[in-house]
Amino acid sequence: MKIGVVGAGNIGGTLGAKWAAAGHEVVFGVRDPQKSSAVDRVAAMAGEVRLGTSAEAIAHGEVVVFAVHGAAVEALVDANAAALDGSVVIDASNNMRGASRHALDHLRERVPAARLFRAFNTLGWENFAEPMFDGVKADLFFCGDEEERATVERLIADVGLEPIYLGGTSEVDLVEGMTNMGFALSMRRQMGRRIAFKVLGI
Repeated sequence: MKIGVVGAGNIGGTLGAKWAAAGHEVVFGVRDPQKSSAVDRVAAMAGEVRLGTSAEAIAHGEVVVFAVHGAAVEALVDANAAALDGSVVIDASNNMRGASRHALDHLRERVPAARLFRAFNTLGWENFAEPMFDGVKADLFFCGDEEERATVERLIADVGLEPIYLGGTSEVDLVEGMTNMGFALSMRRQMGRRIAFKVLGI
C-alpha cells in the first residue's frame, strides 16, 4: 500500500517505520526534507521509505496520515485539497488548543470525497513502538468510513495493535473520550505514558 505520512516526528516516524517494515511504501512529508535530523531518522528505517515535502507525501498516498501538530492540519488540507479528495485520510493529530481536537469537520468540508478516519490519537507514540503489555496486545479505538474500514484495520494491525472499530465519523466523540481517559491516567493520575486499553469479553 502507498502511504503518505505528513510528519516524521515521534508519532509519524514510529507509525511510518512500522508500516515500511510491514512492506508498505511510505513517503514522509516534512517542512524541510533536507534537514539533517529528518534525513537521519528516515535513513535509519527499514523498508521502502522516502522523504519529501508534505505535498509530495500527500500525492503519493493512497492513504494519507496527518501526524503533525494539530493546529497545522487545516492549512495543510487547504493547500492540498485536490490531492486529498478521494483518498483515505487518517487524522492522528491532536489540536490541544483548538475549538476541536480533531480536523474531521474541516476535512469533510474541504475534501468531501475523501474517506475519513480518526485513529492513532488516543495513545502515546511509545505504545506504537511497543504495543505489547506483558504479552497482551493493546487495543486501538478508531472511527471512520465503513467501506474502507478494512484498510485502516490492516494498518492498525501492522503497527501491532488490535483494532477496535467504534463506527462512522459520527462516533468521533467516543474516540475523543478514549484520548481524554489516556490523558487523565497518564498525566493527572501520573501513571506515565506507557499505558493502553484492552476490551475484554466472553
